[in-house]
Amino acid sequence: KCTNLLNESAKAKEITIYQKVGHETRVTSDVQILETIVRNLISNSIKFTRHGGNIEIDANIHDNNSLIVSISDNGIGMSPDIQSKLFSLSGKINRKGTEGERSSGLGLLLCKELVEIQGGRIWADSEEGKGSKFYFTIKC
Repeated sequence: KCTNLLNESAKAKEITIYQKVGHETRVTSDVQILETIVRNLISNSIKFTRHGGNIEIDANIHDNNSLIVSISDNGIGMSPDIQSKLFSLSGKINRKGTEGERSSGLGLLLCKELVEIQGGRIWADSEEGKGSKFYFTIKC
C-alpha cells in the first residue's frame, strides 16, 4: 500500500522499488502507525536517491518476537555528522534532496516517536555517496 502511494514520485525519478516482504509476514500493530513509518522512510529514500536508483524494502522476524524492517537505497548517503543528528530535536538538518526536494528531518523524528510507541527502536547505517539503510523493529 505504501509503495503504491509513492509510486508516482519514484517513477518521476525512474527509481525502482523492490519489496522483499513475504505475504506470510504478520505483526500485531497499529496499521496506520506502521504505514506512516514505512511511508516516511520510503519517501526519504526517494528524495535522496538519484535518477535511476533503487530502493529495497525487507522485513524479517527476529528472535520470534519482533520484526526488523529495513528500507535501503543506493542514494547519496550521509556523513557521520548528519547521522548523529538524525533522530534528535537539537540537531537541525535542512538538506535538499537530489532534485532540490525540501527536507527538515521532522519526518524522522515522527518515525522515531511512532516506533517507540510500538515498543521498537529505529536506527540507520549510511555511507556518503553509497546510500543509506534505515531499520526499525516492532513487536510481533
